[in-house]
Amino acid sequence: SHYRLFPKSLGQVISKFSVLELHISFTQGYWRTMQWGQPFLPSPPGAELWVWFQDSVTDVDGTWKELTNVLSGIFCASLNFIDSTNTVQPSASFKPLGIGNGTERLLPSPFAFLTDHRFLRYATLPREIVCTENLTPWKKLLPCGSKAGLAVLLKSEKLFHSSFHSQAVHIRPVCQDWQCKTTSWELRQTLNVVFDLHTSSQGKREWSLFKMFSRTLTESCPLASSSKIYIDITDNPQGEQFEVSPATPLLSQAVVLGDRRTFSVYDLTQQITFGTVRSLNLLIRWKSSEGDMLRPLLHAERYVAGYGLQTGEIHTLMYNYHPYRSFPVLLLDSVPWYLRLYIHTLTVTSKGKDNKPSYIHYQPSKDRVRPHLLEMLVQLPPNSVTEVTVQFERALLKWTEYTPDPNHGFYVGSSVISSLVPSIVAMDTNSTQERPLFSSL
Repeated sequence: SHYRLFPKSLGQVISKFSVLELHISFTQGYWRTMQWGQPFLPSPPGAELWVWFQDSVTDVDGTWKELTNVLSGIFCASLNFIDSTNTVQPSASFKPLGIGNGTERLLPSPFAFLTDHRFLRYATLPREIVCTENLTPWKKLLPCGSKAGLAVLLKSEKLFHSSFHSQAVHIRPVCQDWQCKTTSWELRQTLNVVFDLHTSSQGKREWSLFKMFSRTLTESCPLASSSKIYIDITDNPQGEQFEVSPATPLLSQAVVLGDRRTFSVYDLTQQITFGTVRSLNLLIRWKSSEGDMLRPLLHAERYVAGYGLQTGEIHTLMYNYHPYRSFPVLLLDSVPWYLRLYIHTLTVTSKGKDNKPSYIHYQPSKDRVRPHLLEMLVQLPPNSVTEVTVQFERALLKWTEYTPDPNHGFYVGSSVISSLVPSIVAMDTNSTQERPLFSSL
């Protein structure tokens, strides 16, 4: 059966709704880029969903609505609140990550239409709260559930006691051979968690699996062909900053986010990894507090300026820290209809001068029907800050249109930035499938 490893619930969804690609994430917290570096798999706070449909779908909006309701039940989330008022159809962002990503010229139908954004839908629920009821169905999609392998560490009371937590599911079509004569579905489940060392270790400068998760590893998932733990030791070649025990002779090098990194590898499929006690409890003890975080080349932030409840201004700042190279950035903004944008006030400035975008796509909102959609292609000069500002006015809402807890205010989804950031190391795209940390995404 094809569903020996692939969850049948997702397989039925792909078949019934003619889904070509599906990407969904649930995130709690904000990723602090300047403190933690670039995220391996970026995701906005709350829930995010974007889907490519096959060209056989005649009513994309109707299929999208049914799909969100089904996914709401599968992941025990409020995705049923996704409707036309928070859904957009991007014109340039969110290119396919599967077969259609630059290979559609080699393929016949049904992949030749992948540049047609009529079959793409994107929506966010920034107010969505991620909790245990979202983690449990995510774990059930794993071949061994939470009974064996790395998944035994996924205890909700530990994972949610963290500074950042993001779980995601990515489904895309991939080639089974280099000629792409046969294709298959690829499912990737990712979990991105950032723990506060001082909080979880009671102020001590050490970390271990047992202290972090209250469990140790005793076996790999019997259905897994590969089960490994990677520890980044790039900045610790001689062990002068921290000590890892038990030691391992296995090392691996990979290009991650444009930087060449070195990892210690623990292979859980080998019994020697667990030692004589048949238990693996990795321990990292820091010797020095020194260490420089690699500053990301691209960083962005956004805030609202102004005073009062009637008018305001949205500021988006994009930082290019590269000393001598400029590169283009595709910016997507989806703004709720009740924030009425004055698009004639849109300004883009870099180093005190106007920066004219080479591409602009704007779709105005309709009250209680659809949000604003703004897409721009902006060139970021080297070592600069590019600021995008636009003024808005808040619409007068009916009393039934306010959220259940108005003290929170109104949540606006994050901006989306797409860019090919200049890499420190030339990356060989042919071998990305073999590298750790999902570098092919």
